[in-house]
Amino acid sequence: MKKIASLEDLKNLRAEAMVKRQAKSQSGEKVILVGMGSSGIASGARDTMNALTNTIEKEKVAGITVLQTGGLGLEAKEPVVQVRIGDRQTTYGNVTPQAARRIIREHIVGGSEIAEYAIHEFN
Repeated sequence: MKKIASLEDLKNLRAEAMVKRQAKSQSGEKVILVGMGSSGIASGARDTMNALTNTIEKEKVAGITVLQTGGLGLEAKEPVVQVRIGDRQTTYGNVTPQAARRIIREHIVGGSEIAEYAIHEFN
């Protein structure tokens, strides 16, 4: 990563990141964000993250990027997982490892949102 030495460097880096993000969105890339803030970790987010990555690997599902992020502001619903496919986003709460495996199989592969875990007011 290049060193940021000025505000102009920071602005250029941000512009590059926005172009890349837009390209990913338009390509329909699938991104899964796992809230790994302190409350998420305390609620079992590490197990959820492991279930997601293990299921992707075991079932050889391609085209998915799994990322950790800080808290998503939904501490009462931890562990929280967001699924982004193109510019469509679904936020899931109380995601146990079993729910994580369902998200991969039913939502990512099957294309169907899982209503019982979806947090609709944030979609």
